[in-house]
Amino acid sequence: MTDLPPQKTYRIEDLAHQTRTTVRTIRAYQDKGLLPRPERLGRANLYSDVHLTRLHQISQLLDRGYTLASIKELLDAWDTGRGLGGVLGLVTEVEGPWTDEEPARITRTELDARFGGAPDEDAVAEAVELGVLEPVDGDPDTFLVPSPQELFVAAELHAAGVPLSAISGHLRELRGQVEHIAARFLEFTTQYVFARYLDDPIRRTDAHAAEAASLVRRLRPLAQQTVDAELARAMRVFAVQHLRTRLGTEKPPESHSRTRSIDLPAETVSAVERLVGDGQTSTFIALAAEREVRARSLDDLVPPRRPHIDLGESP
Repeated sequence: MTDLPPQKTYRIEDLAHQTRTTVRTIRAYQDKGLLPRPERLGRANLYSDVHLTRLHQISQLLDRGYTLASIKELLDAWDTGRGLGGVLGLVTEVEGPWTDEEPARITRTELDARFGGAPDEDAVAEAVELGVLEPVDGDPDTFLVPSPQELFVAAELHAAGVPLSAISGHLRELRGQVEHIAARFLEFTTQYVFARYLDDPIRRTDAHAAEAASLVRRLRPLAQQTVDAELARAMRVFAVQHLRTRLGTEKPPESHSRTRSIDLPAETVSAVERLVGDGQTSTFIALAAEREVRARSLDDLVPPRRPHIDLGESP
């Protein structure tokens, strides 16, 4: 029988150096149950590759945004054989890019030229705030563009005469509506597809996590495909209607012919936002009011029922 090579051991200072952490952090992880206790040899505490691997796992999960409490649950699942590797694979799949579009870089000179040639500090600051542009560390004259398509659309709208402030405002409104659609799609797919993987501890194995990750890859393009199809349908319907209205060949609906600003209680607005999302609040309130007006109009068309008076039989 071949003897196994002796396991490599580390003192706590060496372990901290190997994992780019601190002695204090390692001891804190031990106190929280995230890290096994070291082996005691005489007066020295000795750590092994098991501790090294565990510290790397903790670091990766922290980078992904997990809290120490949730990391402990994942590590406990791993220790009981439920498969941390599969879970991390699923997380990697979900956190991966949801588009084939590749980010690009643009210099400040190129950016100014694309938007008319005149520098606009306020517009650039707002684009950075919205995430359309991202500053590059160490290079103040260069920006990362996460979505070149989005920047191209903004440039085309600006070239057509749309002010940059209006483009930013439109993007903010559109983003709220799209985020509502994304949230609903995730709720829908979680309810009917992923709940059995996320809510059932028995199915939290490497094999089931790999199956769930495969489903993520299959379903990932469906949200965009659905939105593309529905947007094309809506644009066809509303563009024709809008053109006819502007040309005077079709009278606009009375409910959309004019608008007024109406103060509503903050509690009402907050309740509607929780129900339908921030981007749909005004639409929901308008439709609810229109439905109430129509209901009352229908009530007015129905004559009141006369009360029935039983006079009894005549003598």
